Amino acid sequence: MRTRFLVASLLSAVAVVLTTSVAFADVAGTYEVKYEEVSTNCNSPLKYPAGKLVVKQPKGTSVTVDIDRTPLIQGSVGKAGKVSAKSKSGNTSLDGMTGVFSVAGKITPEGILSFVMVGEYSAGGRPLCSQSWNVSGTKSEAALKAGKK
Repeated sequence: MRTRFLVASLLSAVAVVLTTSVAFADVAGTYEVKYEEVSTNCNSPLKYPAGKLVVKQPKGTSVTVDIDRTPLIQGSVGKAGKVSAKSKSGNTSLDGMTGVFSVAGKITPEGILSFVMVGEYSAGGRPLCSQSWNVSGTKSEAALKAGKK
């Protein structure tokens, strides 16, 4: 009887440790990224140079992805650093064109970011075209050093 209780307690403790290790990841930070265009049907597609991408995690599983010249992308982070987020319609760098952007992908505990980003453009309330990129990069060195302290 006592052995069963001890085994059950031990199994419960192991389950808590395992679920804690796959808890929601802390993905906040500044990432040095590059954008590789995958597809487009736009006459004048947006070009994204290599640069910075900022991920903020205000509380819990909510997340924001801030990319220059792009409306703020908001969503959530799941277990193992899986990120899924979408913006509201906002202005783009091309005059008169608005866009809705979404990202989906993963950020590893080592600070490696891998997203697919999609932009859907419109003008005057009419759909125009869409574009997609592979976004990859790493957490900036300053952020990595601060996290290790």
